Amino acid sequence: MSVSPSLLSFARPVPTQRRVALEAAPQRAEIDLARTALVIVDMQNDFLHPDGWFPRAGVDVAPLLAIVPQLTALAAAARCAGLPVIWLNWGVRADRAELSAAILDKASAGGTRPIYADPSVPGRGRILVASDWGAEVIEALEPHPSDLLVHKHRLSGFHDNELDSILRNRGIDTLLFAGINTDRCVFSTLCDASFHGFGCLMVEDACATPSPPFVTDAILYLVRLLYGATLKSDDLIAALASASTNQ
Repeated sequence: MSVSPSLLSFARPVPTQRRVALEAAPQRAEIDLARTALVIVDMQNDFLHPDGWFPRAGVDVAPLLAIVPQLTALAAAARCAGLPVIWLNWGVRADRAELSAAILDKASAGGTRPIYADPSVPGRGRILVASDWGAEVIEALEPHPSDLLVHKHRLSGFHDNELDSILRNRGIDTLLFAGINTDRCVFSTLCDASFHGFGCLMVEDACATPSPPFVTDAILYLVRLLYGATLKSDDLIAALASASTNQ
């Protein structure tokens, strides 16, 4: 009896469009939820926990922790609407082989503080090593098992890792950005996303930085002028909730 060969398929299923309009700046925006993901940047122990790298270096993390309620609500709304939630975290090699001397020198403030993969406080492993405590999302945010975790080793989450492939394999063409720091990893990743052809929206009140307020003003100005749009978490959550109800 002859057996027909199985089909070798290279075609990706095309999702049904789920378009929603959003209140945004500089103007209203429309996105397709079937092709959109929420990217939450750097909400991890070494940046936010009292035992972490940043707090022990004297960084005031109160304004960074203040966005936890918005992120919790955003992530829940995104999951209910069927959007992938991606946690984009620093996570370096234990041997620092991927990090240049210039990057290490800058991170150490000219040799005045510990750097990536140096020992943390006892029981906390090594600073921002991908397999260790410092690289994990803070307990208050509790990622869902269906969420995706992607590690990075530069300010931009698109440099020399799998983020771009993950997004394209899922047919994602629009990204919603939240997390820390507004003017560093969030902005760097958003810029690179734009350069890679993704639509970019920054959730203003779900991003934070310890930098002076005028820095955030400059970032929001640049995002609106050059890279995409900005919006508020309440407006986004309302749109996602409406879409979830109508599914």
